[in-house]
Amino acid sequence: MKTISVQISDVEYNTFGFSKDRFSFSEFAGIIEQQIARQALRHSVMLAEQHGLSSMTIDEINAEVNAARQCKK
Repeated sequence: MKTISVQISDVEYNTFGFSKDRFSFSEFAGIIEQQIARQALRHSVMLAEQHGLSSMTIDEINAEVNAARQCKK
């Protein structure tokens, strides 16, 4: 087994929600994946708000999805 060392700032440590100083690689990867997913979600919400999509109802969203699917056929 190999060991690697990664240095991060205190801000990054807190941002990622680390609670200990030693992780298995799979734990570390899971934490990073969660943070990336959160960032992507925040970005998606921001874009939806900018383009007026955040006020759509679920029925309007479903209608858009169905229309797009019909166009592909």
